[in-house]
Amino acid sequence: MHTLALLLQNQPDPEAFKHAIVMMMAIIPILILIGLAIVMVPFWFILKKAGFSPWLTFVNVIPLGNLVLIYVLAFSDWKVLPPPELGWPPQPPYPPQPPFPPRA
Repeated sequence: MHTLALLLQNQPDPEAFKHAIVMMMAIIPILILIGLAIVMVPFWFILKKAGFSPWLTFVNVIPLGNLVLIYVLAFSDWKVLPPPELGWPPQPPYPPQPPFPPRA
């Protein structure tokens, strides 16, 4: 807070300004890595479940790569899912019926 007050003065102290820049240069890469992890972990699992190589997750590092990856996932055939059948499959009865008792 003190650093922000120094920067908002009419003529900030050059040493305080340099100190603030060095602090930001140390914190910003950490924030970028945390943001990448937040995006890449779900993509890793989605790609595995879709039957693609999970290493495609690293396309997210490229600018606009995540947009390309979303479109690839949306419009490709997922190798894990079975092809759709004609009509709906019959539903099992609910609630499940208990087995009949044996006859003597």
